[in-house]
Amino acid sequence: MEKQGHGEMEIISPDSRSRIKLLKINRELLVTHIHNTQCLVDNLLENDYFSAEDAEIVCACPTQPDKVRKLLDLVQSKGEEVSEFFLHVLQQLTDAFVDLRPWLLEIGFSPSPLIQSKAVVNTDPVSRYTQQLRHHLGRDSKFALCYAQKEERLLEAIYVDTVMELVGFGHESLGSLGSLACLLDHTSGVLNEQGETVFVFGDAGVGKSMLLQRLQNLWATGRLDAGVKFFFHFRCRMFSCFKKSDTLCLQDLLFKHFCYPEQEPGEVFAFLLRFPHTALFTFDGLDELHSDLDLSHVPDSSCPGEPAHPLVLLASLLSGRLLRGAGKVLTARTGTEVPRRLLRKKVLLRGFSPSHLRAYARRMFPERALHERLLEQLEANPNLCSLCAVPLFCWIFFRCFRHFQATLDGSPRLSDRAVTLTDVFLLVTEVHLNRAQPRSLVQRNTRSRAATLRAGRDTLCALGQLARWGTERSLFVFGQEEVRASGLQEGDLQLGLLRALWEPGPGGDEPAYEFLHLTLQAFFTAFFLVLDDRVGTRELLRFFQEWAPPGESEAVSCYPPFLPLQCLGRSSLAKEDPFKKKDHFQFTNLFLCGLLSKAQQKLLRHLVPEAALKRKRRALWTHLSSSLRSYLKSLPRVHSDGFSQVQAMPTFLWMLRCIFETQSQKVGQLAARGICANYLKLTYCNACSADCSALSFVLHHFHKRLALDLDNNNLNDYGVRELQPCFSRLTVVRLSVNQITDGGAKVLCEELTKYKIVTYLGLYSNQITDVGARYVAQVLDECQSLTHLKLGKNKITSEGGKCLALALKNSRSISEIGMWGNRIGDEGAKAFAEALQGHPSLATLSLASNSISTEGGKSLARALQQNTSLRIFWLTKNELNDEVAESMAEMLKVNQTLQHLWLIQNQITAKGVAQLADALQKNTGITEVCLNGNLIKPEEAKVFEDEKRIVCF
Repeated sequence: MEKQGHGEMEIISPDSRSRIKLLKINRELLVTHIHNTQCLVDNLLENDYFSAEDAEIVCACPTQPDKVRKLLDLVQSKGEEVSEFFLHVLQQLTDAFVDLRPWLLEIGFSPSPLIQSKAVVNTDPVSRYTQQLRHHLGRDSKFALCYAQKEERLLEAIYVDTVMELVGFGHESLGSLGSLACLLDHTSGVLNEQGETVFVFGDAGVGKSMLLQRLQNLWATGRLDAGVKFFFHFRCRMFSCFKKSDTLCLQDLLFKHFCYPEQEPGEVFAFLLRFPHTALFTFDGLDELHSDLDLSHVPDSSCPGEPAHPLVLLASLLSGRLLRGAGKVLTARTGTEVPRRLLRKKVLLRGFSPSHLRAYARRMFPERALHERLLEQLEANPNLCSLCAVPLFCWIFFRCFRHFQATLDGSPRLSDRAVTLTDVFLLVTEVHLNRAQPRSLVQRNTRSRAATLRAGRDTLCALGQLARWGTERSLFVFGQEEVRASGLQEGDLQLGLLRALWEPGPGGDEPAYEFLHLTLQAFFTAFFLVLDDRVGTRELLRFFQEWAPPGESEAVSCYPPFLPLQCLGRSSLAKEDPFKKKDHFQFTNLFLCGLLSKAQQKLLRHLVPEAALKRKRRALWTHLSSSLRSYLKSLPRVHSDGFSQVQAMPTFLWMLRCIFETQSQKVGQLAARGICANYLKLTYCNACSADCSALSFVLHHFHKRLALDLDNNNLNDYGVRELQPCFSRLTVVRLSVNQITDGGAKVLCEELTKYKIVTYLGLYSNQITDVGARYVAQVLDECQSLTHLKLGKNKITSEGGKCLALALKNSRSISEIGMWGNRIGDEGAKAFAEALQGHPSLATLSLASNSISTEGGKSLARALQQNTSLRIFWLTKNELNDEVAESMAEMLKVNQTLQHLWLIQNQITAKGVAQLADALQKNTGITEVCLNGNLIKPEEAKVFEDEKRIVCF
């Protein structure tokens, strides 16, 4: 036998196959490591191996070791079969007897067929709690909360994935995420091995909460295979409900404020502490966490049994000071910063692509005729279609569409003008207010929108007062005191615009309330600012303060203060709170502009005196145009290549959205006059297709030529379509990394060939196939001012490559083409080779990572013998071998104008390198031949050390 030493488990294996003897000689080990006797007793009772009296004898023992000893005595006294079944239970219930796994493996226990046929009942507290959590989360996540509130839909029936993209610390794209299970995959997209938090972010309404609900549902139904036994879901706004003096230990936070174990909570918590990697936490809406607590002097909590303020527990969980190794998924709106040391992955949610939108329409409207009619309307109204790229707005509009189809036998009452977000939310308000009206089985409700709003004015004012109170304080949960103070009646609470919350808060045992979404709270805040005659100009504009350039922020009333949460890594009070996000202010501004627009004047004059509307509208419009001008003037400028370039930030997009929401051409004209640069850079702003509508609304009043850089956003084909009014002015069009497909390429072709002024077209990393490549080729062929074309990382094969090569051959202006990461192959390479012969202007060409092998490479080499324009040629990551290297060497003996040749990561050996090195003896023009990552050993590379232009490592 082996004796245990220094805390190691003792392993004793008998020679005899007697199960009784096995239990006897390993008695000490079993007494030490069996902590759950009840589970064993339950199984022995279930299979009639124990009587009720036997169970009572075991349970009557005073201590756990005594219970195990008595249990072993009774089992051994009942013979070999019972002893074998006892071992079988230990083997089957791995969670209950985790410490005995090594011993069971060592002895090689294998039960007989008779014992295998016996039922094993899992009454282990840990396993029972896992099942309890599955039931709890399965119940809570089964139905999706509709914005009608009186009807819920099965999540399974309506859920559609959104576009999810892995990003780096600098928001650079690291590729798309295939499924929700990939969120928890430890092999892809990891930015920091020591970080434990997967950070999912995106704009308001893009589907962050729905994603977590889907994740919960997958786990609850056993479809998320990630080794997770415990799943705890918290909404961050819950932590704002605790009082300053409240303290909790971690066990109480998990069990009392989420789901309390039915059995042995101490044992369940002890298992969690031992195996934290079996737990997954999701925290929804970090940006909604607001507290008036100053945590700068509160110590971090690293002891799970030590009481601390719940915010400290949250911070300690995220930082790994508590339950290190547990998985965490954290969501927040775009712009919320989380310290890098906490992050394992960053995932950007981009909303619905066109294909997602079509799939979602089919889910929401299974009736074929109805969903086809809906899609026709969306196709006819690109602006509404672009709004529907945001899942929340899509859901809201679809619900309104359903309502009007059912009640009016027609489509939603939207005019022919561009549909704004305010229009959609006014529809929502009308739908919900009509719910309070008595219904007739024989007569439809034909009351006008104006009459509906006029009848519900008191309700709107009460909702607005409550919303404004919360928005000013960045609070999103309301206790009974605030609800009563706002004047809301019981019937108002039943309309479905608010939902009840049974979370810790000022109401004690009474429910707290929240608006269905942050955007709805912002809408009613704006509605109140318009409806209330007591709201003056200064108060009307108070939420616009963020727009003011540095040094001018005192011009508008200040926001309520945000005190920093030091517990996640920010130590200076002067630094901005990493969790601060102001979308609730920005959406309030947006809806204020929509409600005060001229288009809504006829509707609102039934609720507000016309003189008050005009006064507020005049003040708002003046502020909008002056703010945009001041903002752009405050941005630093870069003067390069004849352009005065400004890098605008997301704030600029919010300004444009607000201006668009006014639908005032006069405001658009004033805003356009304030654009004092001719190169607008809006990269990494998370702009969506609806933002293109706002951009066009202003830029079509800009009468000079303009460069527009929208790389790395979320525009898709709808966004390209919405930019149509701008193309007559755009000389630089950069739309890389924007989910643009062949449909978008077609729009670009139609518009750019109409005006023929484009000099730069950037479409890198989109979803353009050979069909779209033909459209781009037409642009290259007809727009003789085009000098730069970026088409890398699309889905272009040899057919598209041939079209582009033919257009290249005809172009006399193009100087750079980027085709990295396509699949043009040897056939496409041959077509490019033909275009290169004698080409007068092309200076830079990238055909890297294009599946080009021997024949294609040799064709390109031969073509370059007849080319004097090309200076940079990239053939990285292809399948080029020594034959190609030999052809390139022959080319270099002739071509004296090529300066940079990149043959990195191919299949060239030392033999090919030697030929290239020999050719350089006759070439004075080449600067470098890069051969890193080829089949060259370090010792072989030493031979070429004297030739500095050969780069092997």
